[in-house]
Amino acid sequence: MRRRGDELLSIGAVLTFLRDDFPEVTISKIRFLEAEGLVEPQRTPSGYRKFSSADLDRLAYVLRMQRDHYLPLRVIREHLDAIERGEAPPALPAPDNRPGPLEEADRELVAPGGGVRLGRSELLAAAEAGEAELVEWESYGLISAGPDGGYDGEALQVARLVAELGRFGLEPRHLRAVKAGAEREVALIDQVVAPLRRHRNPQTRAHAEATARELATLSVRLHAAMVQAGLRSRT
Repeated sequence: MRRRGDELLSIGAVLTFLRDDFPEVTISKIRFLEAEGLVEPQRTPSGYRKFSSADLDRLAYVLRMQRDHYLPLRVIREHLDAIERGEAPPALPAPDNRPGPLEEADRELVAPGGGVRLGRSELLAAAEAGEAELVEWESYGLISAGPDGGYDGEALQVARLVAELGRFGLEPRHLRAVKAGAEREVALIDQVVAPLRRHRNPQTRAHAEATARELATLSVRLHAAMVQAGLRSRT
């Protein structure tokens, strides 16, 4: 990755440098990492971001740890904090010590299709739920098995969240509106990425999937912020 000394870079220039090693990175991804506090570019009086060579190194480190070691942002932040203190970052896990499927499903998603597949009994055990509850969740379309009868990491997350909400008295029938809202968000994201997914270029299709994941993350963050704002307005 070539750089221009200590010259401050625009976000577009940063994207150009990073794409040499990380072809799927996008401007929205860089902005997301900034929002998560992993990089703090300077701002011009008019509000434009200006990135230093140190900022570029930090972004490359984050993307490399995600791509090569599947580390969640929380752990990567700990690494960066240690490096800033002049300490050696925590040792990276050896390939044989990577998390098992249940832990994998519960960690931050950093790549699509993590390969997590759970059987019905495994899902019930991980979600601390009973068969009757799972049957009810499936009847309301909140969760569904794949063609092979197994469940992926997203299904496990949904199951755990639905079970936790149930402890507050929220039943599956109450969550139909949440599911309908999620389906509308999926349709909105699909409008953006559908033309890219139909492209013949494999890199363009890969970019479509990366964009869809980033839009999903932003959508979830927006939803959470609006819910919090709505609750504050009622106090």
